[in-house]
Amino acid sequence: MVLTLMGCAPSSPRTTAPEASTSTASGQPGATTSVTPAGSAGDAGAADGAATDGSVDTAGTTTPPPITARRAMTLMFLGDPPAEARSCRVQSSAHSSDGSSSARSSDGDAIRCMLAVRFAGDGQAGKSALALYDEAGTVAGIEEPHMMDGGWRGMLKLVPEPPVGRHRRHLVWLLGAAQDFNQWFADLHRDKKTKARYRHQPLELRFFRSVGRTTPSAYASGWTVAYNVSGSLHSSAKAVRETMFHELFHLNDRDHGNWSEQHLTPIYDSIVTRCTNKWNKLNTACLRPYAPHHVMVRGGTYYAFQPGNGVWEYAAELATRYYVEHREIFAGRRLAKPAFKCGPEENARSWTLLVDEFFGGIDHIPACP
Repeated sequence: MVLTLMGCAPSSPRTTAPEASTSTASGQPGATTSVTPAGSAGDAGAADGAATDGSVDTAGTTTPPPITARRAMTLMFLGDPPAEARSCRVQSSAHSSDGSSSARSSDGDAIRCMLAVRFAGDGQAGKSALALYDEAGTVAGIEEPHMMDGGWRGMLKLVPEPPVGRHRRHLVWLLGAAQDFNQWFADLHRDKKTKARYRHQPLELRFFRSVGRTTPSAYASGWTVAYNVSGSLHSSAKAVRETMFHELFHLNDRDHGNWSEQHLTPIYDSIVTRCTNKWNKLNTACLRPYAPHHVMVRGGTYYAFQPGNGVWEYAAELATRYYVEHREIFAGRRLAKPAFKCGPEENARSWTLLVDEFFGGIDHIPACP
């Protein structure tokens, strides 16, 4: 199935993080894609005791620290918390202020209290936000208002938009995605000695709305995912799962030292060169066998190869394909279409590189005929 993005102007299902760069076919960074205010997704994670770095255990899996109550308050209320929320934090601080397990427990109690305040006007949304925190340690907050320079998308006005009322379904879908990812990784690791090096929780979620637009659907930075309640891709639980796995790859890619640019650029460049015609335009039919995922940009081509996106988006779509194919195998279903690695030899090379770096060399997809 091909998803064509709808809108009055060409739009994108996703964008890279605010401080990330666009890329030319050669993989060289171009102009930054966003202008962000202090404390927004561009620098989230460094201030207020944010949890950005995890330790690595002997199995090679990332064990990130939890989000602190101080950070959660900023995330939920953007520096202007009501008295009820400040009371949650004060009560927590009264119990413990060190880095012990009791302090983390107090932080958890404070965050649950603040979530109740944040979602006081919508009990159903509050229940989902609390369940998401208990499932994954992920905190639902709001994005800073700012203008984003979306490159080929144009200038975008982003405003905070809590996931309540008609938007509460996004919390339900995100909770489902967190539960799905936990089960997916359990299935991936079953009877395996190696472990994936792919962090998927906890996250800071910053909800926003793009004024008059449906793009970007999401962007990621500093273990924060900014999520558009009017995003063109967020139409179903399945679409949200796949978008989140895509954004998680961007975070893990940076955590691995910008791995995709260093290791996939030669493959990516060779595909782009092969599929560029004499008018210097990409041929979508030529790209089809190499596109890891079905997402396309209206008026453009496959998102993995959309000009200006670069190798980073090709890699994120490849990781999403790995997730989708393995999810089918774990459910006991046959793949709906041939395995990606069984296509052109470039596919097999990029697949193997990704699997070895991020997923411990684990590949449950049957061997190619």
